[in-house]
Amino acid sequence: MEVLDFGCGPGRVTVPVAKHVGEEGSVVAVDIQAGMLARAKEKAQASRLTNIEFVQAGAGEGKLGHSRFDRALLVSVLGEIPDRKGALKEIFDALRPGGILAVTETVFDPHYQSRKTVTQLATEVGFREHAFFGNRMAYTLNLEKPNNG
Repeated sequence: MEVLDFGCGPGRVTVPVAKHVGEEGSVVAVDIQAGMLARAKEKAQASRLTNIEFVQAGAGEGKLGHSRFDRALLVSVLGEIPDRKGALKEIFDALRPGGILAVTETVFDPHYQSRKTVTQLATEVGFREHAFFGNRMAYTLNLEKPNNG
């Protein structure tokens, strides 16, 4: 499985996901901040993981490729992206047909995005809701790229 961790920060999700997909899978960890990527790399090295590619990039820079990923993650980062719709479109294009984007939000994040907002933006770029876990305070919304998308 090929996984994109967009806005990976210090790697607190990147490392467990890389362990989960194993040596046959891979994770691409993307962040705009070099310092965050350095911290994520340190965690990966401490866990002896070699299946993570680190990419310094912002949303909309076109560094994700097309139909490359099976899964993508946006964990408490969507609200920090100036062009949220553009970022979702870029991730949509980077997912393979049938791929899933998991958007996780918590109300304690100063950049919190409501389920309604995320659903509206995601629908506008072609995603459809696949599953929802949690509540208004903390949730993960799984969005699917249709097989004909």
